[in-house]
Amino acid sequence: MVEINNFKDLKIWQKGMEIAEKCYFLTKIFPKDELYGMVQQIRRSAVSIPANKAEGYGRRSTPEYIRFLNIAKGSANELETHIILSHRVGLSEQKDIELIISLLQEESRMIIALIRKLEQ
Repeated sequence: MVEINNFKDLKIWQKGMEIAEKCYFLTKIFPKDELYGMVQQIRRSAVSIPANKAEGYGRRSTPEYIRFLNIAKGSANELETHIILSHRVGLSEQKDIELIISLLQEESRMIIALIRKLEQ
């Protein structure tokens, strides 16, 4: 079993960082006129996922941690919506978004499982 010393040791945070990184690479190929549109929306919601997990981990109470995990879950849903829309409007290819969507679905399941465990 791995010892947890800080938020960076959490698999759920590491997966969130992986998703954010992949989103940065995906949006590098978007047209420049989307820099303040879809690029910004995707990157903002992607970064919000691990950032809220880290912030919640540093809070003093379990209810606060759960609140930040719920925010991270909402950001995952928002990001999935932006990713799907980017494909629907021709900014990305299906093959480019499939891995991100798969990771997001796994991440969402992990967040829900952690929330349930913390609520017990």
